[in-house]
Amino acid sequence: MIVKYIDRAMSKAVYNKLDDGSFSGKIPKCPGVIAFGETLYQCEQELKASLEGWLIVKLRHGDTLPVISNISLNKRKASGIHGEAAIHG
Repeated sequence: MIVKYIDRAMSKAVYNKLDDGSFSGKIPKCPGVIAFGETLYQCEQELKASLEGWLIVKLRHGDTLPVISNISLNKRKASGIHGEAAIHG
């Protein structure tokens, strides 16, 4: 599931060619995931590494992740009687 999430997130990446001929890249739905590279390929590889690190930190801290292409890595919250019992029990 994580590999598919990363692939889908990378398909949403936006790249720009900078004045010095290098590239920047970001994934708009993933705030703070940004990378730079001398070539577009290098930028893409750096962006993927940045995304992977970002995901590790977010998952470790239990932060809510953006849903990308209908893929959610967020834990589902308990609902109904069982969920209420767990909260109030």
